[in-house]
Order: sequence, then structure tokens, then C-alpha cells
Amino acid sequence: MAAALAGAPAPAPLLQRLADVAGMERGRRRLVLLLSQLGDFDSLEYAQALVPVLPRLQAAGIGVLAIGIGDEAGRRRFCAFTGFPIERLQVDPEPLLHRALGLYAGLRWPGGPWPNLLLMCAGIGSPGTLAEVLRGYTGDRRAPQRIADDETIQAGPLPPIRGSFFARAGGTGFQRPFELATIRLRNMSEVLGHWRTYVPRDNFLTQRGGTFLLEADDTLLVEHRDRGILGFSATMEQPLRFLEPVLG
Repeated sequence: MAAALAGAPAPAPLLQRLADVAGMERGRRRLVLLLSQLGDFDSLEYAQALVPVLPRLQAAGIGVLAIGIGDEAGRRRFCAFTGFPIERLQVDPEPLLHRALGLYAGLRWPGGPWPNLLLMCAGIGSPGTLAEVLRGYTGDRRAPQRIADDETIQAGPLPPIRGSFFARAGGTGFQRPFELATIRLRNMSEVLGHWRTYVPRDNFLTQRGGTFLLEADDTLLVEHRDRGILGFSATMEQPLRFLEPVLG
């Protein structure tokens, strides 16, 4: 859920973690992403969405930190693939901070993490997931264009696809049919090709993340707690819309 929480105190476990991170101390606005597994759809897609606006966040004096579930090898590969600055990403082997913040752990039915993950991918215990997957295939005129016409994208077993292909199929200036699905296929191919680098342990496959935008006085401006897979924003068509008030 996303909430307008102006004036509410930020969670104590989060403030304790930030106190030890240079540039994330009290006295400035801060954006904190609690990512799921580094190999999760949400983690990769969120980082890719955020990278282009990092200069604007820096210019606005907003500190940025992402904390994901993984290890150092995954941290390095994640940043090399997404372009997210490695000094702004920390990794934990277990979701201890996620738990301390009460973030959704996902389904915990008998059978282990893989059956639960597959059920969540089917929308069980993961509201909004199927609709978001479908949006990746059908396109969305509310969302921006994702692949430039002169860009070439390599997505898994498919041959290289020129961005102009999507223009011929649907036009320009918005998210065209199959455009987002192609990006997600590229992300999936990257993760599956390096699975144990991105996901050293399968125990936490269903763990979801959250977003916290803090004011300089340690109160919350925005909080979002992921309710399911592909739910890292309340406005997935424009996942960073919540930053508009602070970026102008």
C-alpha cells in the first residue's frame, strides 16, 4: 500500500540502519528501497526505473540507498546489469530488516518456497500480479515508452529486437504491446543464466519489499509496502510518480 504519512515517524529499525550509512543520516531527505531477492523481477525493474532519475535526486539533495537480499557476488552483478551504483546498494543474506519492518513475507504454505512462489505468480496471495503481467503484453498508453526506436534489445532466446519494431506494431510515445514483456524477458534471462549469483538461497523467494521516503527530520513522506510480485509501486504504469512532489 502507498500512504501519505507526512509527520509520522519512520520505523526505528530503519533509522538504526541508516545511522551507520554515510549520506543517509538525519538532516536530509532520503529514499530507501527494501528490495526482495536481487534476482526478483521487482528488484531488477525497480532499479532500472530509478537509475535515470538518480542525477535529479542528487541535485535535489535526496540520499538514496537500496537494501536487497543476496551476497557480494550478486551485488556486483546486479549493479553491472542494471547500472545501479554499487555504493548505493547493500545486501543482507537474510531479510532481517524486512522482518523488523513488518514487510510481507509472501505465501508460507506447506511445500517450500518454490511452490509458494509459483502460486504467487498465479496471483494467489499476490494481488495485482496477473494484471501487471498482462499489462506487459497488452501495452499501456498511460505509461512512457520503454525502448527507444534506435535501441536494440536482446531478450533471451529471441533474436535481437530493434526498438522500431514496437513503433511499427503500436506507435511511439507510450508503452507499446509486448514492450515491457520483452524487457522482463531480458531480465529473466539474465537471472536464470546466473541464478546462484543472484539467489544464493531459495529460502526467501517470496519475501516482498518496500519503499520509504524520509524527511530530513526522520518523519515519513511516503511509505509503500509491496503486497505481491510486480507490486513495488502503487502506480506501476509510472512507478516513480511518488517522487514528483519532491523533484518538482
